[in-house]
Amino acid sequence: MPKLARTIRFDDSDARVYARAAESGEWAIPGGFEFSNWSEGDLAGKARQSFANGWLSLEGFGRATLVAVAQIEAAEVDALTDRLADHFVHLYGAPDRATALPAAREEIAFMQDLCADHDPNVILIVQRELTEAGVRESFRAITPAEAEIGIVAIHGTPD
Repeated sequence: MPKLARTIRFDDSDARVYARAAESGEWAIPGGFEFSNWSEGDLAGKARQSFANGWLSLEGFGRATLVAVAQIEAAEVDALTDRLADHFVHLYGAPDRATALPAAREEIAFMQDLCADHDPNVILIVQRELTEAGVRESFRAITPAEAEIGIVAIHGTPD
């Protein structure tokens, strides 16, 4: 069965650091294409956080800091591909869905490749930096056994 990743939230920090935060449980891809023509001048405030560490959700097109690998049905992949192609038409000016579909397939296939060698529930983190050659992305996987309690615990007070 193919794999993709779902956004996860351990607290409400994503709602504070992203202009549009993804809801927990949405399918996601890196979404680095959004930053392909950015410069240092674009990297301020919440936009900087989206650039530096944000995964793009495929349902609400918000950003999330963490995603977890999960199995996905082929029909869901097809529906997400169509949705992403429509996003390319509406937001990025692709002439139509048919023209946008190859790019959407490529983005989702890239994410499936990132997830392929990981078990379900492995947490993935993206980090981006702007270089003279463009945007450089790196990815890190954290297995549940490696996770420190601070990553998954929600801290509160007795009040």
